[in-house]
Amino acid sequence: MGDATLWVAALTAATAVLASWVTSHGTARAARIQADAAAATVQADRLRAARRSAYVDVIEQAQRMGDLYWKVTDAHGIDDADERLAALLDLRVRLRGEYAVLRQRVWVADLEGPPAVAAAADRLRRSTSEHYRALDAMITGDTDAGQRFADCFAPFWESVVSFVDVARTALHSARL
Repeated sequence: MGDATLWVAALTAATAVLASWVTSHGTARAARIQADAAAATVQADRLRAARRSAYVDVIEQAQRMGDLYWKVTDAHGIDDADERLAALLDLRVRLRGEYAVLRQRVWVADLEGPPAVAAAADRLRRSTSEHYRALDAMITGDTDAGQRFADCFAPFWESVVSFVDVARTALHSARL
């Protein structure tokens, strides 16, 4: 009877050690999975925040340029030729500066990705070219340039709206 008790005690001890090892291994694995999931969530949140910031910067800069486009239209309507030329020259300098900022912000949006947003941002950037050409023509006295400038606003604004739509879709997609 003593031998059976020894075997039962040894078997019980071995079972307890094995159960303890399995439990600790499972707990450690579960903790590792939970930590990995938390790290992935934090990384996704950081990426989403960086992208959102980059996209908002592009939108804000496009708005600044749009505001200057309205000022160009107003300046083109000035009756005094010297005053009109001075206003248009000043606005061209200001637009160059704002374009430089837009270009930099488009590069950041391109860096943050995804490719669809980068492409939309670049289309927005390129949509400013015709405005600039028309402004230069206004400065040189081209009589049709004012209308060409006005005609550029709708495509520019459409590129802004398109960028916002693509950026929104990218931010709300399941995969970043």
